[in-house]
Amino acid sequence: MPEDPRDAQVRASDDDREETVRQLQRGLTQGRLTVDEFDERVRAAYAARTLGELAELTRDLPRSLW
Repeated sequence: MPEDPRDAQVRASDDDREETVRQLQRGLTQGRLTVDEFDERVRAAYAARTLGELAELTRDLPRSLW
């Protein structure tokens, strides 16, 4: 996700949203997220408008999931 803070305001694409959901699925599979957390974050991913919003959904997951 965005390295440069200015990139956080860039509009997210459908592919960006799908990649975030894949990262969340890996987090769920590894036991890092509960089902409720996963469901909440997936809803937020599909509603996200910017890369910054998507990055916030995975900030507490290890980069190895990316």
